[in-house]
Amino acid sequence: MSGQIGSWQEHAAAPGSDTDYAFDGWVPTDVRGKLTHDAPLDKLVWFKSGGSADWLFEPADLEDLVDFLSGLDEGTPVMALGLGSNLIVRDGGVPGVVIRLGKAFASVGAKRDGVLECGGGASGILVASTARDAGLAGLEFLRGIPGTVGGFVRMNGGAYGREVADILIDCDVVLADGTFITVPAADLDYSYRHSNLPEGAIVVAARFRGTPGDPKAIAAEMDRIAQAREETQPLRSKTGGSTFKNPQGDKAWRLVDAAGCRGLKLGDAQVSEKHANFLINTGRATSADIEGLGEEVRRRVAESQGVNLEWEIQRVGRP
Repeated sequence: MSGQIGSWQEHAAAPGSDTDYAFDGWVPTDVRGKLTHDAPLDKLVWFKSGGSADWLFEPADLEDLVDFLSGLDEGTPVMALGLGSNLIVRDGGVPGVVIRLGKAFASVGAKRDGVLECGGGASGILVASTARDAGLAGLEFLRGIPGTVGGFVRMNGGAYGREVADILIDCDVVLADGTFITVPAADLDYSYRHSNLPEGAIVVAARFRGTPGDPKAIAAEMDRIAQAREETQPLRSKTGGSTFKNPQGDKAWRLVDAAGCRGLKLGDAQVSEKHANFLINTGRATSADIEGLGEEVRRRVAESQGVNLEWEIQRVGRP
């Protein structure tokens, strides 16, 4: 396994392994984890739609992941998949390799000085609950993010007035060529739902900082967040979370509503009646239906409100 490297910028565009094969759908198979060819992804994403990954790799541990990525040919597409809660996988599937972190990457533990050590595959709920039990406040908002540490560190996930940039100390990352590095939060250049992590980088761990708090008060805040989500979001539906980023000084749902798009349908894809910034799959919607509906909403908002909404949901793969 590669050693930790201090300066991540030097390696963000580093060349890959010089393995003597050209990527044509084959990958190194000498692994200890689970490697699946032509792996369906629809069951792994909240929309329950989309095609297959050329390859899906679920590494046994960090060393297995580093060794696998180090063996890939330069230029092989690599994508991380968490809970699939804010993702459209297009119907043609995802080229290259999809990495899914399992139990080996899902641990969470409180350290000294208010630091929480979290695996990249740990859920937001687990992180928030562990912080609560350790008497660490400031991480309650993660209860409202339906994703994993890897995903919301990459995207600067946020909810209820806070975001990952407020709590992240640093994160451990494996680049697409297998290089293992630690990236300080300041080097991620965080902005609204964005970081400058390179394509193919896998966040395998992160350290968050909390502040001392009363576990009962922390629990009450988490319960408030859970209740607010239940009351305002279509959590029982096949959905993908917030569809569009909030424009500066406004709310995406308000613009969608003002454009008359609440309840709008395309096939079995629909703009939620409960929350206008959510798309839902009411039956057998294809990913093309869902994405097409989102583009139609964008068109109507631009035409009627003069605002170009930006996608918050990630859209990946081949049409």
